Amino acid sequence: MIVFRYLSREVLLTLSAVSAVLLVIIMSGRFIKYLAQAASGLLDPGSLFLIMGFRLPGFLQLILPLGLFLGILLSYGRLYLESEMTVLSATGMSQQRLFCMTLFPATLVALVVAWLSLSLAPQGANQFQLLLNKQDALTEFDTLEPGRFQSLRDGTRVTYTERMSDDRVNLGGVFISQKNISSNNKDRGISVLVAEKGRQEIRPDGNRYLILDNGYRYDGSPGQADYRAIKYDEYGVLLPKPEVSDEVTDRDAMPTRSLFGSEDVRARAELQWRISLPLLVFIVTLMAVPLSRVNPRQGRFLKLLPAILLYMAYLSILIAARGALDKGKIPAALGLWWVHGIFLAIGLGLLYWEPLRLKMASRRSALEVARG
Repeated sequence: MIVFRYLSREVLLTLSAVSAVLLVIIMSGRFIKYLAQAASGLLDPGSLFLIMGFRLPGFLQLILPLGLFLGILLSYGRLYLESEMTVLSATGMSQQRLFCMTLFPATLVALVVAWLSLSLAPQGANQFQLLLNKQDALTEFDTLEPGRFQSLRDGTRVTYTERMSDDRVNLGGVFISQKNISSNNKDRGISVLVAEKGRQEIRPDGNRYLILDNGYRYDGSPGQADYRAIKYDEYGVLLPKPEVSDEVTDRDAMPTRSLFGSEDVRARAELQWRISLPLLVFIVTLMAVPLSRVNPRQGRFLKLLPAILLYMAYLSILIAARGALDKGKIPAALGLWWVHGIFLAIGLGLLYWEPLRLKMASRRSALEVARG
């Protein structure tokens, strides 16, 4: 029991450290991406941390299996390097018994991953999609920042203001450049609006207008001399009416219970993927235990690179099989299970290769003695 607690503590501590580092790296990259979108006006800066919170379960469900895999390799590799495993082997600790003891932390991680992949990650993806729908319904004036040019998502209009009131109603020093596109998608030049000030108004019918005061409008095509200039005292621009959609179409945002019994191929692929993640935990544990065995003279990092390549091959083939299943290239009955079967066989081969090799060597020695 003491050895069991010691091994479990070593694996869980290393798992926590590795997973924390991987989580910081991945979330930092995603946060920079969302920050760039917020800087360009595609996202509301105030919702960045909310977005990261919704995406966190999706990150963790992929990080934890890798963290466990590396945790076993590093913690057990250290025990082999410091000859602690040699002492345990002398007391009867075999690779098979070591694997059985490692199943306890692996089961804890598998339960957490199952909770994430089957419940929490779809909920987070659903809230993330709803939040994006709200962001899509925002006009450029809802995310406009003073002193910065901002373009619409389709690039047809660029807006700039020098000043803006705290309630985002009154503007000062307004510049708007808009492409004129006809109904048959032909470019009809550009219109440029400049004004000393402006304000947003909501009419009783619900329409929103940008009212510009004391400015000019220029219409024409770049490179041609047929520009038209109009001076105005007041000019109204109709703003698009925001429409928030409650529709969520992403597969990863669908509740798991709605995937059971579905005849849709993509829904089946999504369900098998969610089940595959906790199953992945046990198979990588099976591979990690024998791969963690190293010679103290060689160092514990000798097998780390081949082990990581093996894990990457497992995950890459699993993702590729998911894509093929989506396109109907793999029968639904076969699904993703054949990938798990292949790497389960590899794990069993790694686990029982050393006892099998020793048994064959002893038989060979016995035959040589008998012949001699």
